[in-house]
Amino acid sequence: MQRAQAKDWYRVTRFGDDVSLIDEPHIKPFYRCNIWHVRGRERDLLVDSGMGVVSLREHVPLVTEKKLLAVASHTHFDHIGSHHEFPERLAHPAEAEILAHPTRAATLADPYATDEMFTEMPPLPYSSEEYSVRGAAPTRLLEDGDIVDLGDRHFEVIHTPGHSPGGIALWEAATGILIAGDIVYDGPLVEDTYHANAADYVASMKRLYDVPARIVHAGHFPTYDGARHKAIIRAWLQEKGALGT
Repeated sequence: MQRAQAKDWYRVTRFGDDVSLIDEPHIKPFYRCNIWHVRGRERDLLVDSGMGVVSLREHVPLVTEKKLLAVASHTHFDHIGSHHEFPERLAHPAEAEILAHPTRAATLADPYATDEMFTEMPPLPYSSEEYSVRGAAPTRLLEDGDIVDLGDRHFEVIHTPGHSPGGIALWEAATGILIAGDIVYDGPLVEDTYHANAADYVASMKRLYDVPARIVHAGHFPTYDGARHKAIIRAWLQEKGALGT
């Protein structure tokens, strides 16, 4: 398979509200993490950091323009690969140990990180067989209800276990923006990871249903509006037989 050049590995798409999507277009859509950058007055926010197979700081100038808080929505390999590049790293306590000491099994690199993920391979020396996430202990732990403060913008932490124990979403009430991580997105949800929990998943989905989101920037697949957000969760809960309970 052809290898991509490092300069072409990332793509930046600007949304409204000073939000930008950074993604890795040579990864197939199902596996491709959405990396969200939010501009703040005093500091910027980065939610997730991709696979880390190419330096995010070196190839995306946007993430170096201001002091930045790098949040892990959870600690699967496709979301934390570049966290070690940032001095301020935030994560939920339930997955702090994985961020600090990642293994292929704990981050799901085994079994998901294979050549089949890609339409073009990362540049050398990348090898799927030898790929692993570099450890980077969190510098701040985020509990449910905590606020991530950018100076003029404030995101509330919503703990969303189910897909993984320490999954979090970030809610900005002033703009109606929900940055959802992998608990909900507009595509096939992954509910069978080694540390997934079905009861927690239902509880998290019910909680997010009640969030009056205007726009949802999720961990995978395209952004969608509040009506679609409710429709996705309602259909999922109905499939689980969990509506009205």
